[in-house]
Amino acid sequence: MPKKEGIRELFDDIAVKYDRFNHISSFGADRSWRRKAVRAIADTDQPIQVLDVATGTADFAIAVSRKAAQGSQITGIDLSDGMLEVGRKKCQGLPIELEVGDAENLRFTDGSFDRVCVAFGVRNFENLMQGLKEMLRVLRPGGKLVILELSYPKNRLIFSFYKFYSLKVLPRIGAGMTGNKGAFTYLPDSILKFPLPEKFIPMLTEAGFSSVKARQFMFGVCRMYIAVK
Repeated sequence: MPKKEGIRELFDDIAVKYDRFNHISSFGADRSWRRKAVRAIADTDQPIQVLDVATGTADFAIAVSRKAAQGSQITGIDLSDGMLEVGRKKCQGLPIELEVGDAENLRFTDGSFDRVCVAFGVRNFENLMQGLKEMLRVLRPGGKLVILELSYPKNRLIFSFYKFYSLKVLPRIGAGMTGNKGAFTYLPDSILKFPLPEKFIPMLTEAGFSSVKARQFMFGVCRMYIAVK
């Protein structure tokens, strides 16, 4: 089936257990990574309009809403209504709106947002360059893109351990928690296929972004990219 349909079905199926799996599989480090990315987003005392792409269960959107200036508004989109349903229960009372949406065909007008962010979802885009261009389009001039994505270490020794853990151990943990073995075979594999900074940074530049910066966490297990329109 088309990748988007497969992604939608995959995340619908594992939505209820997704947050717990994230925290367990990363030994809780995912919370620290989000905090670092949130600081790059909520870096002004002025209210901002934020688009959280591939928002999933809205963990990232919630973290941004708690740090952004009063009057800020966060919009989260995702292909999976199952993930959004979990997120809606967590977002009650917060300035967050969640809706089904496709990162490669955003419904928003040009220059609608001060910040666009993606946490652990950009590697699932079917057409990565199209998604990057769409995120650029809906950013206001001078607006900022912040991407947080899982990756893999370049150090060969650390990578060998990482590869064993991600390809052998994680699928068993995920399958045991959700009953969906295929999902947790796809997810680690998608990390290994996503481009490293030396390839992804030029893609961001080609899409039209400038001042692109990259940081790595936990030896490169997670990477953050910050770029400006």
